[in-house]
Amino acid sequence: MRALRILNRGIRDSFKSVFRNLSLSMASIACTTVTLILVAVSLVLTYNINNITTNLEKELTIVVYLKKDSTNENRVTLENDLKTMENVDKYVYKSKDEWMAEMKQENPTLNVSLDYLEENPLLDSIIVTVKNVNGLGVTAEKIRNYDFVSSADYGEGMVENIIGIFDVISKGTIFIVLALVLVTAFLISNTIKLTISSRKTEIEIMRLVGASNTAIKLPFIFEGFILGIFGSVIPIVLSIYGYVYLYETSGGYLFTKILTLAQPFPFVIVVALFLLVVGCLVGMFGSWRAVRKYLKI
Repeated sequence: MRALRILNRGIRDSFKSVFRNLSLSMASIACTTVTLILVAVSLVLTYNINNITTNLEKELTIVVYLKKDSTNENRVTLENDLKTMENVDKYVYKSKDEWMAEMKQENPTLNVSLDYLEENPLLDSIIVTVKNVNGLGVTAEKIRNYDFVSSADYGEGMVENIIGIFDVISKGTIFIVLALVLVTAFLISNTIKLTISSRKTEIEIMRLVGASNTAIKLPFIFEGFILGIFGSVIPIVLSIYGYVYLYETSGGYLFTKILTLAQPFPFVIVVALFLLVVGCLVGMFGSWRAVRKYLKI
């Protein structure tokens, strides 16, 4: 029962403190709001960069062109070997006639030009999808070693550069998120420190009448929790409605359909819950840190 009374009193006093020290509370909420908005932006960027990278990796293939004089036995040999290659996920054979029919369908002008040809100049091919794009080059080099293979292309050079850039950006945004969370904790703790300094007399009285350290700390920790909730409201609203608006107005992609945005739901709900949890935990940690470090209780 005593623990419940302390808990109840801590919650009651924390609410009173928030409104009694309104200017300082607003400063804490503003700090939390600004930093959580930046955290939300970083989360959206990180998730979408990973989503774009994943989609690009699914689209990346090795197009293997067989030599003109290659036989059906050569093709079967290559397909059987592809089944045993560790990094090969699947492959699809595409004949030169299929290539020509596809090109005619996609380009009417080319259709007229190809009709004048007496013989199909294209090559039979096998389109190979890999499990790990980092092994594209190694897999392509293995395939090129066959005498009946004309080429095995996947856009080498450019592909590695694109994947490398996205990887750097993704890691950078994750670092930014962690840094912003730490900055939020630091700002809140320093803001609450000012609040605590203005209430030293009150705390001294509580200690003189025999209040335990827990009873003194608890209102401040709950106060940080409340400030974290208030500070996360605007970032949550902006994250949900802002991202849904961006997705709908952009048609689900940025600039080109290669840069496809992640579906809003359940993504924005996860972001909202993350911001709420971070806001509350950081607020509580900031309060606990301020009380522990500066009041020495």
